[in-house]
Amino acid sequence: MSKGHSMKRCLTAFLISGAVALFTAGAAPAQSPNKIIGTWRMVSAQIDPQGENRPAYGPNPHGWLVFTEELTFIEVLTDPRVPKFASDVRGRGTDEENRAAVAGSIGFFGRYTVDADGEFSGNRVEGSTFPNWVGHARTREQLRMIVDGDQMTEYFRRPEGTEIRIVWERVK
Repeated sequence: MSKGHSMKRCLTAFLISGAVALFTAGAAPAQSPNKIIGTWRMVSAQIDPQGENRPAYGPNPHGWLVFTEELTFIEVLTDPRVPKFASDVRGRGTDEENRAAVAGSIGFFGRYTVDADGEFSGNRVEGSTFPNWVGHARTREQLRMIVDGDQMTEYFRRPEGTEIRIVWERVK
């Protein structure tokens, strides 16, 4: 093999390896599909304190759950049977009206994580209408989100052991 031919081969190999390096460096890393991303509407909610299985947020609960691409979430759950305040001013409800509003609704938001398979793996509450939840991190031990097509079931266990099951439907 001649010296010129050998140098040509080295130069060709160098150029090819450089092109491969540039191509792979510019390529976006493969991302796992995020199975929970999107907007979800609450279909049903059940609470099971001391072995009872009763509707949470009434027989026709209202609620939305949104998971963004940026790994933020917001969840709002309400019981549409909660009566309106007589004063029509949010800060002027009676003790009874305020108790009913707090007991019949919750809203919170924060950050969430997914695993390598795109499955929900936990969240951290950054703000809530129930101040005791602010700052709480939940792992799959306390909170699971199981997606099956356009339906998702949320299983949440409160610290004292009460189980809550919410069925969600993907909004299209």
